[in-house]
Amino acid sequence: MKPMSRITPAALLFIGLALSAPHHADAQAGQDYDARVQTLMNHPVVRAALEHIEATDDQTMADLRTLTQIPAPPFQEEERGRAFLAMLQEVGVDSAWVDEVGNVIGLRRGTGSGEVLAISGHLDTVFPPETDVTIRESGDTLFAPGIADDTRGLATVLAVLRAMNEANLRTEADILFIGNVGEEGIGDLRGMKHLFRDGGPRIDHFISVDGTGASGITHMGLGSHRYRITFIGPGGHSWGAFGLANPAHALGRAIRYFQDGADPYTRNATERTSYNVGRIGGGTSVNSVPFESWMEIDMRSHGVETLGAIDAILQGAVQRAVAEENDLRTRGEALTVDVELVGDRPSGEIAEDDPFVQQAAAVTRALGMEPSFGRSSTDANIPISMGIPAITIGGGGQGVGAHSLDEWFRNVDGPLGVQRVLLVVLAQVGVAQAS
Repeated sequence: MKPMSRITPAALLFIGLALSAPHHADAQAGQDYDARVQTLMNHPVVRAALEHIEATDDQTMADLRTLTQIPAPPFQEEERGRAFLAMLQEVGVDSAWVDEVGNVIGLRRGTGSGEVLAISGHLDTVFPPETDVTIRESGDTLFAPGIADDTRGLATVLAVLRAMNEANLRTEADILFIGNVGEEGIGDLRGMKHLFRDGGPRIDHFISVDGTGASGITHMGLGSHRYRITFIGPGGHSWGAFGLANPAHALGRAIRYFQDGADPYTRNATERTSYNVGRIGGGTSVNSVPFESWMEIDMRSHGVETLGAIDAILQGAVQRAVAEENDLRTRGEALTVDVELVGDRPSGEIAEDDPFVQQAAAVTRALGMEPSFGRSSTDANIPISMGIPAITIGGGGQGVGAHSLDEWFRNVDGPLGVQRVLLVVLAQVGVAQAS
């Protein structure tokens, strides 16, 4: 057999850019990306795969329905993971497995470039186990918690694999098709942290398929710190034990001091920064001094230094609050405080002119849409923070109400979104054929 040839090598792109005059570099680069994507789309086997996506959209929707109605609360993704694994195996991969933390991975081997691209949708939703995830239909609209975020991503990953197999489309690079755990809330991106750990599988480029739509390109990670802070004391009767240090009073002070410091900081920070006390709790009754009071806090920022600065404001507020409440007590033991970091998502960005980002933009334009670039907190945060080219894109269709019980999905231009994901994958891994 003759050597395999690659249709869209990134290396040749850099050569083309180097030959361009400096003042025409940006325009020439865009033209080069656009031309290469058009060449890719005109390849007969790629056209066949794109047509298969249209022809098998009913199967994509069937996968969406099946997976949506399998609950997948944080840290309880196993049942949905088993279903996704069975679907990967049925569609066809060279090997499939579940790793130590629950990520479901299917390997489709290329012809031997040695590079690896991973494409992933997340298995977990934000909803607790008791949530009713039965799909309700109203006309062309499907209502169910988690149907768009991110069951649509899982269905899109399967649809891309199915189209490649049915078109007998071979790539040079290997592709990992993944359903990962731990994207939402206190899952803290644990699936991604495991994949990109030292000693993890090789991944040179990463695509997270999250949510809906077909024009957005998230290439910047929004960093966040999340804490559960618990004030702990002896507790007692509100009358008989009056004078004890009160955890609830300390919590209230901490919130006030935190906001007093955080508000002026966020108004003047060099990078956009936010803070939120999302949940509070504790105590046993209205006439009891609580033995503990807790709160959960989310802080986000574009910048590493600004995120660290608002974190420091929180730490100072907590320590000041517990010290002042202890000074006020007239009896009993002093309060203690437990500060638990429950979420640490790194920030970072892949430059907008990075070849991986620009290939995705060229694909979007080729399909008749204007790409939009943005920043968010997604699975791509982890590779982005490590300098690994990574983006998050939607899986097609329309979705509204993410993280709510009224979340819905409408299959408007759904296949177009899947086609875009396929082309973004192929623009990087290259199509191989006998020549």
